[in-house]
Amino acid sequence: MRRTLLVLALLVACHRGAPRAAPAARESFVNPLVRQRADPHVFRDTDGTYWYTATVPEYDRIELRHARSLQALGSAEPVVVWREHAQGPMGAHIWAPEIHRIGGKWYVYFAAGRADSVWNIRLYALENASANPLAGEWVERGQIRTGRESFALDATTFEHRGVRYLVWAQKDPAIRGNSNLYIAAMENPWTIRGTPVLLSRPEYDWETRGYWVNEAPAVLVRHGRVFLTYSASATDASYCMGMLTASDTSDLLEPRSWTKSRAPVFASSDSTRQYGPGHNAFTADASGADVLVYHARSYRDIVGDPLRDPNRHTRIQHIRWRPDGTPDFGVPVADGPESR
Repeated sequence: MRRTLLVLALLVACHRGAPRAAPAARESFVNPLVRQRADPHVFRDTDGTYWYTATVPEYDRIELRHARSLQALGSAEPVVVWREHAQGPMGAHIWAPEIHRIGGKWYVYFAAGRADSVWNIRLYALENASANPLAGEWVERGQIRTGRESFALDATTFEHRGVRYLVWAQKDPAIRGNSNLYIAAMENPWTIRGTPVLLSRPEYDWETRGYWVNEAPAVLVRHGRVFLTYSASATDASYCMGMLTASDTSDLLEPRSWTKSRAPVFASSDSTRQYGPGHNAFTADASGADVLVYHARSYRDIVGDPLRDPNRHTRIQHIRWRPDGTPDFGVPVADGPESR
């Protein structure tokens, strides 16, 4: 009888909310995370492993590195998984790789120019069926055709409500500027379906400094909304992030579903001495807290062509959320430990 009462007491305690394990604490970060790596992308696998890739200063190869924590990516050994072609397509300006796992396979999206025409840049995809993206064979799936043969870069992909989408930047000769943002549904991981939809073009002063640019889209779905960040202006201290927002129940292929920020949501900061923050990605730390991944320089003035300056370093910081459910990116954090 006494044993029965003890069991009942334990069951009641559990039902009423007996003490539970405390939630995991947010990770602490020290920046910069990876030096001389721009356009960073981080994919967190289901087992908690982080996979990282970025543009290398030589613009000639694609590297991967992995670690069990975000901070450990900085000391992880880079592994070259693909190199530029000696001639023809995919022969120059290997830019902005992203790694994704789709349908049990790995995909890397990247931009590349021709060896004989380096600014003739298009979108391409690689595929690897191995469980480990550092093993197996990376197969070239070729150019991602967008319906227009013009300067294109910075493809990203996401799945929402059973539909996979591709978002990227591309020049339309009929529109003033260097690049606009487009979205399309996907037939498979390297093929779009239907006609691309124009989401955003450079129009505000902060999007047209040096160059008229909307590029580097990244997507985060939270609190009933789809947040699509992007980068704008030249790749010096003018570089900054804007944002488009849509309801997560809206038609994402309908331009009217999206509202565009009238001011940058993330920009250079004299107070923290971080300049040109952008080309971001989103991930989460081990506790599940949302994390912004981006690159920036620690100085404003650049000698020569900004694209030849190698010191865009990968940085990470936590995202804060406002009471209305929108992200507050704050300012790019100073070098050193992230303040709480």
